Amino acid sequence: MNWYLQSGKDSDVALSTKIKFNRNIVGFPFNLKNKKQIEELQAKIKENIYLIGYGLRYIELKNIDEVTRYSLVEKNLITEEFAKNKNGLNSILINDEENICIMVSTEDHLEVQVFSSGLDLKNTLNYAIELDNKIDEVLGYAKNKKYGYLTTYPNNCGTGLKVSVMLQLPALLETKNMRTIFDALSNFEINIKPVENTNDVFEISNIKTLGNTENEIAKEINILTEKIIEKERELRKILANKGIELEDRIYRSYGILANCRTLSLEEAKEYLSILKLGKDIGILQELTDAKIQKMILLSKPANLEKYLGNKYSIIELNIKRAEIIKQIINEK
Repeated sequence: MNWYLQSGKDSDVALSTKIKFNRNIVGFPFNLKNKKQIEELQAKIKENIYLIGYGLRYIELKNIDEVTRYSLVEKNLITEEFAKNKNGLNSILINDEENICIMVSTEDHLEVQVFSSGLDLKNTLNYAIELDNKIDEVLGYAKNKKYGYLTTYPNNCGTGLKVSVMLQLPALLETKNMRTIFDALSNFEINIKPVENTNDVFEISNIKTLGNTENEIAKEINILTEKIIEKERELRKILANKGIELEDRIYRSYGILANCRTLSLEEAKEYLSILKLGKDIGILQELTDAKIQKMILLSKPANLEKYLGNKYSIIELNIKRAEIIKQIINEK
């Protein structure tokens, strides 16, 4: 099962963990714009992919349809800008589980990404370092004793590491406590920002990449994330004890999703967010975590169209979204 359909440690709040390394390969100019140079870089990677292993497949985005490209964006495996593929030369290395996705020729030659569900920084980082070392062994990275891994932009030098965790924080928003979190994190070199196209999901990540080791960066993110999780759970308990109002919202959302004939993306995001909260705090017993994860994924347009194997108008997609969510609710 793909990582984004699984529940991990602390997944009631922490949706996913991502480790990303920005890397450049020796022998090529940084920030490639020249078509010939990009093709030479791609050729070197393709020739050596079997030596890297990890079940990686080389895919040129021009060879996959638009729906498949945007399904990868919705899974947060690639960026929307990368998916637009304006020069027709973008490519990725990806495995079947999709917990590894390497974007080729972004601002740097490689963005090596490893994903996991829940809060799992230690294991995800160790796995990413192992993979990164293997790629370095096979392809050879540009690096310097003083500045570490060399990148197009100086702010990514050193470790070239970005550690990020996606957090779902409905209680902090509901109780108007998000400002407290933002203010507390301003004392650290840590970024927290809302995730686009979500109602209550935030990404916490490091800003500094130079001067600390990979493990030190991950440890700081882990400590701060655990504190946010603790605060979110504390506030969820307060909300859950406020009586029937929250329970009513949860079951109204469940009733709409179980019976509606048409469902927009915005409505799906709102109701599924409430359902996940209801499941996580023990109010909603009718659904499993796996069903909720599947509904969240298949409510997204490109993943819904890919699942159904067809393209639809917005109106048709709203009807299909309602049908699929009802099917998942009723699965035995």
